[in-house]
Amino acid sequence: MDAPFRNPPVAATRVGLVMAAVRSRIDARAIGRGAKLPSVRKFAEQLGVSKSTVVEGYDRLAAEGIVEARRGSGFYVATASPPLVLAAAPPSLNPGIDLAAIMRNALESRPEMLQPGAGWLPESWLPLESVERALRAVSRGPASAKLRYDPPRGLESLRRLIAARLTERGAPVDPAQVLLTDSATQGLDLAARFFLSPGDCVVIDDPHYFNIVQLLDVHRAKIVLAPFLPDGPDLAALESVFAEHRPRLYLTVAGPHNPTGAALSPSHAHRALQLAERHDVVILEDDIYCDFEPTPSPRLATFDGYDRVVQVGGYSKTVSAALRTGYIAARSDWADALVDLKLATSLGHSSLAANILYRVLTEGSYRRHIDALRPRLAEAIGLTIRRLKSLGVTPWIEPRGGMFLWAQLPDGLDAVDVAKAALEENVVFAPGRAFSPSLQWRDHMRFNVALSAEPRVFDSLDRAMKRAKSQGQ
Repeated sequence: MDAPFRNPPVAATRVGLVMAAVRSRIDARAIGRGAKLPSVRKFAEQLGVSKSTVVEGYDRLAAEGIVEARRGSGFYVATASPPLVLAAAPPSLNPGIDLAAIMRNALESRPEMLQPGAGWLPESWLPLESVERALRAVSRGPASAKLRYDPPRGLESLRRLIAARLTERGAPVDPAQVLLTDSATQGLDLAARFFLSPGDCVVIDDPHYFNIVQLLDVHRAKIVLAPFLPDGPDLAALESVFAEHRPRLYLTVAGPHNPTGAALSPSHAHRALQLAERHDVVILEDDIYCDFEPTPSPRLATFDGYDRVVQVGGYSKTVSAALRTGYIAARSDWADALVDLKLATSLGHSSLAANILYRVLTEGSYRRHIDALRPRLAEAIGLTIRRLKSLGVTPWIEPRGGMFLWAQLPDGLDAVDVAKAALEENVVFAPGRAFSPSLQWRDHMRFNVALSAEPRVFDSLDRAMKRAKSQGQ
């Protein structure tokens, strides 16, 4: 079935509109060489032009060698799709927001730059001494830990440890159902490769973790939003979306939710699983923030037992982003197939990183690190809330844990305008439109409380809001 051409590029003429719409879809790799273009009648209806306009547009594209006409059959793409460049692809969700640029700016930080909008802990909050001890221990260990490929599923001792931790949280899983990945993001990518074909529908939370849109765009998925509430997804909306769009996946972040800091309630978890079963939807649960919670909130995998829930996690947030080690936990037949897919795309996980992480997690200091981190984050949440309220910025909820605070700016200010003004002072905020195209969130920002200790953060926010307000009047 031909997918509709949404939001065609602006062109000077109607014929140009037709040509630009075809080119943009080829550039976005939505169609490739040999793909049949929509019929003249159908495309004319989609673009709101006459059939003769479509015929002329197709003929001009054929003259340029971009498409070819096949007598009695129609028009087909004649050129190969270009390499995927996300910045050049039409945005599927967030118009006016360059998500790739946000990622680049965040990762290419300068010493003078403050990043209250970033998604990680300060280096001083991470267990550097534990990592250094583990590095020294692994360096003195057998050569196989440093020089060989990892086993297909990953280091067995680390997988056993992860399986034990998942079982402690109420989701019993066999170590054979756990495979290591080069990050939680790679785990999400492998799951998307495994379950999705181009054009498949994926439901994500609104608001959502913004990088997931980039990832799903790579897989050419159709993205549909489901509102997220303080205790989980809006169940009525989720049921409606499942029934209308028949998605293959529902992708959600477990508590503390990114960006809102919310946590799933037991009743919402149970009902969401019922809806997924009724509509045959697989749930991909991102549990990267699990160790931040003082008291674990419900997990969909706990209620489901890994029947239709695939769980992804990792330790980049609590140990080190440099140790690119994540995991996937899934039912046995899916785990076996995911291992094969992992080998086909990366050959295997880093044995060196896995051995270092295993040392960190088992030497005893990790639990002490987490036990100290949670109250430190709770204190930072309270301090950030007080400072924001003094500026008229209102938290959506007061999270029970984690590092994110989702808050509303005063006077209907557009958070993008405020973020741009603050960037001139080397302060990087995360505007709401990066996490959702919904106008409901345009005046919201995500604050990382661990990176909001400097008073300059709030001084800059105050000036940026005043500047945005004066420019909007």
